Amino acid sequence: MPTTAISLTPTPKRVQYDAIIVGARCAGASTALLLARAGLKVLVIERRRYGSDTLSTHALMRPAVLQLSRWSLLAPLLEAGTPLIETTTFHYGDEEIAIPLDSGPDLPGLIAPRRTVLDRVLVDAARKSGAEFLHDMAVADLFADTSGRVRGVEIRGAGAASLRVSADIVIGADGIGSLVAKCCDAQVLRAGSVSAAHVYSYAPVESGAGYHWYFRDGIAGSLIPTNDGLACIVASVPTRLFDQHFRADHARARMEVLEALSPAVAVQAGRAAEDARLQAFRGVPGYIRQAYGPGWALVGDAGFFRDPITAHGISDALRDAEGLARAVLDGSEAAFAAWQRGRDVFANQILDATDAVASFDWTLADIGERHRRLSAVMKAEVQALAGEEMPSHTLPAARRRPAARRAPANDTSPPVAAGSITQRNRMRMRP
Repeated sequence: MPTTAISLTPTPKRVQYDAIIVGARCAGASTALLLARAGLKVLVIERRRYGSDTLSTHALMRPAVLQLSRWSLLAPLLEAGTPLIETTTFHYGDEEIAIPLDSGPDLPGLIAPRRTVLDRVLVDAARKSGAEFLHDMAVADLFADTSGRVRGVEIRGAGAASLRVSADIVIGADGIGSLVAKCCDAQVLRAGSVSAAHVYSYAPVESGAGYHWYFRDGIAGSLIPTNDGLACIVASVPTRLFDQHFRADHARARMEVLEALSPAVAVQAGRAAEDARLQAFRGVPGYIRQAYGPGWALVGDAGFFRDPITAHGISDALRDAEGLARAVLDGSEAAFAAWQRGRDVFANQILDATDAVASFDWTLADIGERHRRLSAVMKAEVQALAGEEMPSHTLPAARRRPAARRAPANDTSPPVAAGSITQRNRMRMRP
């Protein structure tokens, strides 16, 4: 007699965790990896399927490569076929400036892995360390106690009833439109003033190619070698220009920009497969949000976003994941405040440098100086990261049990009657 297989929606293995992370991309998976390695019980909830792609130009800068090397993940990425980048070339009009990359044991070069590779490597490493992942699941809401401290999340899967899961801290790694940021009313500490649009696709590239960055008055582009013998080829313009000229025909407008930047890179882009899909990001101004509050924190684009034109987003995500993990493991208000201060030192400098490029108000005579300012910030960032010890749990073993551990962010209130944050906010009862 034939039987019908029943697909059961996965559910959490526990009702209480040390940390719940919303989002399993590079920021969320990195935070989960570091907390799980330190012995915490971590649940990560991701609305997309495991190994799925996402918008990204892939290029990693020195800080990100250093972090991956320190976490013993650079080798797996190279073994997955990610090409090692050993030169980067800036094209300012017809001028070319090729820069060989200094190599060392922790920084042999740069890499630009596809997100189907990078995110999967991070998730797999976090799982191996004990973190629990639920893909194809959505967080519907957060809930808080009567003091307003976040106590956990409400999750839902396809066709499943909502389920509440508690945690000492809920971490939003859920991007620009972060639900965690909205539920917790995370304030914008600083807003950027410009935005740029980026349209990209993939085309075959020769082995050994480096990064190429192209600039002419009012437009920019890039060629970024990634996995599978392909390069991500990007056309970048001010958002206003995108709205005027790209809406009707992304492909034609992108090729016009690439042709204006460099006939050679346009020829390269023309070698793409006929079914190669174009990806477009219209752009939004950057921002720095409040990083934490009672029982919650933000990491990655949820907490700090800067335009992709400087290719620093993944570097920011990995740096801030390590800093947040250190604060969570300490658990004190002072540790969270120190983490936010440290984050903001670099975030403000990077936002300044990025907006200076994404504004497109430069000329070919001064754009190089703007890139040198960004390079100086990254050099200081690498030095700061190299001097940090890896996050570790320094509390006595008896205090590592969830029931006995001090809750993060200086929380001393008991977990009393909890309510939906969305409902509380609708009643103007902000936590």
